[in-house]
Amino acid sequence: MESFRTLIRGWFGKVLLVLFLAPFAVVGIEGYFSGGQKADVAKTVNGQDISKKELETVTKSYTDQLLANPSVHGDESLLNKEFIANKALDYLISQSLLRQQADKLGVTLSDTQIEQKIAQIPAFQENGKFSNNLYANYLRSQGLTSQAFIQNIRQDFALSILSSTISDNALISKSDIQQIANLQSEQRELFLSSVKLDDYKANVKVTNQEIADYYNKHLNKFKQVAAVDVDYVVLSPATLTQPNAAVSDAELNQAYAQFVEKYKQNLKHDVKHILITTDSRSPEQAATLANEVYAKIQAGMTFAQAAAQYSEDPDSKAKGGALAAYAPGVFGADFDKAVASTANGQVAKPVKTEFGYHIIEVNTPAGTIPSLESKKAELTAEVLKNKSANYFSDTVNSLNDQVVNSDSLDVVAQAVKTVQVQSAKNVNLATTNPVLADPAVKTKLFAEDIKNGNTTASGNIQTANGDVVWIKVRKYHPAGTQPLAQATARVKAQLIEQKAFDAAHAKLNAMIEDFKKLPAQAVTAKYQSNFVHAGTFTRSQGLKREIERAAFSQPVPKAGMWSVTTAKLPDELVVVAVANVKKVDIAQMNPAEVQQLTQMYQKFRGEQLLDDYSRYLKSQAKIK
Repeated sequence: MESFRTLIRGWFGKVLLVLFLAPFAVVGIEGYFSGGQKADVAKTVNGQDISKKELETVTKSYTDQLLANPSVHGDESLLNKEFIANKALDYLISQSLLRQQADKLGVTLSDTQIEQKIAQIPAFQENGKFSNNLYANYLRSQGLTSQAFIQNIRQDFALSILSSTISDNALISKSDIQQIANLQSEQRELFLSSVKLDDYKANVKVTNQEIADYYNKHLNKFKQVAAVDVDYVVLSPATLTQPNAAVSDAELNQAYAQFVEKYKQNLKHDVKHILITTDSRSPEQAATLANEVYAKIQAGMTFAQAAAQYSEDPDSKAKGGALAAYAPGVFGADFDKAVASTANGQVAKPVKTEFGYHIIEVNTPAGTIPSLESKKAELTAEVLKNKSANYFSDTVNSLNDQVVNSDSLDVVAQAVKTVQVQSAKNVNLATTNPVLADPAVKTKLFAEDIKNGNTTASGNIQTANGDVVWIKVRKYHPAGTQPLAQATARVKAQLIEQKAFDAAHAKLNAMIEDFKKLPAQAVTAKYQSNFVHAGTFTRSQGLKREIERAAFSQPVPKAGMWSVTTAKLPDELVVVAVANVKKVDIAQMNPAEVQQLTQMYQKFRGEQLLDDYSRYLKSQAKIK
């Protein structure tokens, strides 16, 4: 059925998609297997610590996922950070409790299974095979021992086994699947009749006492977020014309020299090293041995011979000391500095890192440097771009001094005739104004000094698209309850709307009651109602929300009769009549569609069971 083919794109599919996200997708391998030293403790669960570093990692992952949502536009100010942090902590507590329960139940993996799991991790594979070198580099970069890493693997996969045992065995019935099928595919034939409220509003009277009573009873409806009235001016690089846009020969030659230097630096280095550790000797002894090996290489011993005889890096010593996957940062800044400063084919003096002493040989394959003539057009464009950027920066600095000194935005508009000072009122954090919605601008608009009454012109603010903005807040409106005086017009309009709706509805009461007792044809003839055949609809198929809610809340009508209710829209009362309901029997569905729906709902129920189990464990746990 076509409705089932689009299931995953409907509302139910979206709910399932959120609920089905695997917990282990929250953070990457660095987050789950970070078995290094824990910093300050965020929570203790039955005596086991959750570190603040773990909490920060999961919180950041949740935050990044939300920032990727198109409705957020990457704007962190729109997020409830406290709520996100609480969700992250709740997640970590659940994981800790499930790990502890897996341990109590004896759920574990054998050493052979652990080896297989590690070998299958993509981060440790090279050309489809497990790489000892990548594995060793990862352990170094995370400050992990192999034993600690294996223990983390063991715990996390035990957690995975326990979780899947619970979630993969949820029981569902045929009636469950039928109900889900009905929710997604049930079709309702609708007839609609519209009553405009304008005529009723003309006769409605609202007293001041009614307004005050409504306001006092619904104070929560009049909560307002913090807002500002602000003047602002925007300066864009495109609004400035650079007086001198020519590129001299000297500027071009300088740009080419910088290009050549950068080209040489970016050539890939083939790095070899000999590692002398301090595992079985003192630092002084390791330094002495490293210097002796370096002297032997200088005296004629080949680097490969020295590596084979002295290096304590098991992966590279048999390869002449070659590091197959050298990347900056693996061995630390001092190691990288030695690589960068060592000439092609030369051997650096011993370098100390946290792993011991390294003797490093660097080979940089020769590359053909592009000529000045071949790069002339590209470098000319780059120089012009840099000159334009410098001119813009100089102009901004000059104008900024004037704005700050004069406490006025007008100086910008006077200096650059193509811009003007603009104003906006009641701007809040959810503003869609393309300038004021920029995170850097909003940070300044709602800074503490603004809340404390500062109304002086700001310094220049760099926006994400490269423009520069100056702002001057005229008035700050703190968050709180909107005063009755400001809310009166809104309350009056709402009361008039509601009274008009009630009056229109009262006039229709007799007809609605008759629909419960008489055939639809008899009722429409008696009241000469103007019902329009709207069509046949499933949920989430384009109906206005109020009409859809009304239509799908009604019982299935008897033959020849309609199930009738009303829906309230702005300035309109809509009579919603359900004439016919068609349900799909799963026995008539394609078996593949039934299987897909069954699997989705089973997983949904499994997640519910796992969540219930986690809640039970929390109720029994000691969490501090």
